[in-house]
Amino acid sequence: MKKVLAGIIVALAVVFIYNSYRNTQKERSILKENSMLIEQQIAQVSKLIVTEGHFAEVYNYKDSKELFGPLVTAEKKALVVVNADVEVVFDLKQVSFAVDEETKTVQITHIPEPEIKLHPDFEYYDVTQDYLNPFAAADYNKIKKNVKASLLKKVEASTLYTNANDRLVSELSKLLVLTNSMGWTLIYQNQTVAELSDLEQQLKD
Repeated sequence: MKKVLAGIIVALAVVFIYNSYRNTQKERSILKENSMLIEQQIAQVSKLIVTEGHFAEVYNYKDSKELFGPLVTAEKKALVVVNADVEVVFDLKQVSFAVDEETKTVQITHIPEPEIKLHPDFEYYDVTQDYLNPFAAADYNKIKKNVKASLLKKVEASTLYTNANDRLVSELSKLLVLTNSMGWTLIYQNQTVAELSDLEQQLKD
């Protein structure tokens, strides 16, 4: 009788161990499949986001050069009209992720800063220069530098910049929807992203 009971106990133990092993392998398989699915989604959002716009700038350039003291000066000036095509670019290939199967988390470790590309077209009007103070390459370079700085400020304060950021959030939200549906957690800046508004706020900070 004892041998029969011992045999039954051993058989039950073997079945229990086998079922536990099979369940563990099944869970690992599911985790692996989920991880691969998330990595595929990450690959799909790795694209180039480009928002385009057009800006105009009117710039007055003036330079005075003293000759023999402040009483005699040689002046040069120009009216510059600039039409610029502008692109705000997010290269999502530069976004870095870390996928942890054990904790079921996806952490966004790096999001690149947007790149602003300017394509200006300069037209010069009312160019006046003195023989002793003529226009030189340094003047044109200074004009381009000042106009570029002014355009950058306009772009950063415009809806063009905001629209590019909204498109970034839209692409990353696909990953949030996927992780939520699978019971995983999305993390950015060491904070859990539970809703789209969380991601939008963290990107602004």
